Amino acid sequence: MKTIYICGHKSPDLDSVMGSISYAYLKSQVDTKHEFKPVITGSVNNETAYILDKYDIQAPGVLDSIANQSVILVDHNEGHQAIDGLAEAEILEVIDHHKLDFSYHTPIKIIIEPIGSSCSVIYKMFRAEGIDIPQNLAAGMLAAVLTDTVITKSPTTTKQDRKIIEELADIAGIADWQEYGMEIFKVRSTVSDKTADEIVVSDYKDFDINGNKFGIGQVETVDITEFNARKAELLDALSNKKSAENYHSVILFLWAFGPGDFLANLFCSSDSPEPVAKCHANQKMIPIKSNHPSVPTIG
Repeated sequence: MKTIYICGHKSPDLDSVMGSISYAYLKSQVDTKHEFKPVITGSVNNETAYILDKYDIQAPGVLDSIANQSVILVDHNEGHQAIDGLAEAEILEVIDHHKLDFSYHTPIKIIIEPIGSSCSVIYKMFRAEGIDIPQNLAAGMLAAVLTDTVITKSPTTTKQDRKIIEELADIAGIADWQEYGMEIFKVRSTVSDKTADEIVVSDYKDFDINGNKFGIGQVETVDITEFNARKAELLDALSNKKSAENYHSVILFLWAFGPGDFLANLFCSSDSPEPVAKCHANQKMIPIKSNHPSVPTIG
């Protein structure tokens, strides 16, 4: 039986991990001729570990390279965000909710929808196939949608996401999904046991912007003082990553979460720091619900 790996992006977040797990389950229900195996490229973050443990969901195995294997990409499509060895792999499908920056030498299945989460896309695929979602898997998928949409506060949240949240909560037996979302974000925002390097890459992606390599991370917190006290440490981590991996810019967005959500701070190491500093000075209190073009969506 041929093994097909299902893999999210580097620095895996909850949507990437739960997307891989849930899509592997769905594929195994509709295609019994192949083995579908979810994998990750590195260790999971706080909230992912919390959800996997809470609902007894088996964590994917770690795979360093996908060379000479068959793979389905979930929650990303840009090559520089993908597992190593992708150029030597057989890509079978792409399931995502981000902008398309992908080419391949043969026609393949690509599903990309402008909605808030890859797990939202995969939920719709479950419904299209008429496959029931196990309760623990629904709880994990719900957690992924809530984190990627920032409990529906993100500008990327759609009416479809809100409907999916309600339906997943019903399947999972979760009466108050907003309270559930806050529970996850409290876990997510705890960084006292993390190094600055770990904070920077906890929710992080690479981007190619006009031929320049950018790295963008984001952190949501209910306690902004914890981060401001570590400003020098975080700036050193950004600078070291920029130098070591030949970035034009490495940026970390810090969101204060709770009543009156806003972009509380922006830490940056860049070849062109002036435009970033000017943008931040002019838009220091960018609401999470804002569609301001200076605020990227990297969920």
